[in-house]
Amino acid sequence: MTLDVHLFACRSDNYGFLIRDTATGLVATVDTPDAARILEELEKLGWGRLDLILNTHWHPDHTEGNERLKAQTGCEIVGPEEVRRVAPLDRVVAGGDVVELGQTRFEVTHTPGHTQGHVVFRSVEEGAAFVGDTLFALGCGRIFEGSPEQMWSSLQTLAAWPPETVIWCAHEYTAANARFTLTLDDRPEMQAYAETIFAARERGEATVPTTIATELKFNPFLRARDAADFAARRAAKDGF
Repeated sequence: MTLDVHLFACRSDNYGFLIRDTATGLVATVDTPDAARILEELEKLGWGRLDLILNTHWHPDHTEGNERLKAQTGCEIVGPEEVRRVAPLDRVVAGGDVVELGQTRFEVTHTPGHTQGHVVFRSVEEGAAFVGDTLFALGCGRIFEGSPEQMWSSLQTLAAWPPETVIWCAHEYTAANARFTLTLDDRPEMQAYAETIFAARERGEATVPTTIATELKFNPFLRARDAADFAARRAAKDGF
């Protein structure tokens, strides 16, 4: 494995990710929820300068650190065109593109739904993906700009990845998602899984990352029968 991942909490419920290609020492942050926290964590790790920002979408809690980090580190900023609505962007990427961090190769997948231009970054070789606000542990992003059909299609794309793929999602929503899931799923194994999540959160532990296998087993949105069933579940969650 050539990729180190450092997760840290910031803002009210965001996660920041600093990632390092161990072969070359190059470092990236996935999204920029809090520039000061990112710089602080970078210094704690002793990883040196920041080389790259990977933006998943335009929302401010994913982009508002772009300007400061660019000014202080000279890093390259990569993301979908929509980022330019609110923040600096050096290189536009879309589905099918590839971004390299040293010897680590990230495939870009377009996942509209939460926003129209949302993308996720996956390293096939590392078996890891940074999915922003498309997929959460036991949940998925709210549909702000796209349609339920678009989000369903995006989730199906992710669900087709190898089950062992490690999913790094951008928020700590899992306990709330588990409470909603229990209204739809009364299997004993779901109840047991929910209890492990509640206990982890009581201890202050992160419930991220997850895996595709775990989400296929428990996530109510990946377990939906079709797009219409997904849309009904998403509407129920929004009103939960």
